[in-house]
Amino acid sequence: MCLENNNHSVFKMKYCLYLTTNKLSPVITSEVSEKLKEIFENIAPRYNISINEWVYKEDSIKILFNGHPNTELKKFINAYKSAASRLIKKDFPHIVDNLDKGQFWSKTFCLVTYESGVDEEEIRTYMEKKS
Repeated sequence: MCLENNNHSVFKMKYCLYLTTNKLSPVITSEVSEKLKEIFENIAPRYNISINEWVYKEDSIKILFNGHPNTELKKFINAYKSAASRLIKKDFPHIVDNLDKGQFWSKTFCLVTYESGVDEEEIRTYMEKKS
């Protein structure tokens, strides 16, 4: 196992973040996904986050990433969702017509430790209920 370190610790903190569009609106195309990923990669270094894998569906994204012990995950996720929503609606204005009340993201998200053995179908069912 390859560990990371800082001045006072050695660690490996791997996470899986699931985000869904509001009301599961099918608006994520390959172009939108690339822009969402670019925004993530621009914000992530400020929070000591590095991306490992990016998977998208038309109504959701799954991001595998590494963090640090000092990473404020909720603060990062909220900053990402806010910036991504604003920039996607600016760069892809036609999407707004397909969004419920103009909201890009669902208010909820799911964050689990990577390799935690959580069933993805269970997560998807939960997220669908919360959308």
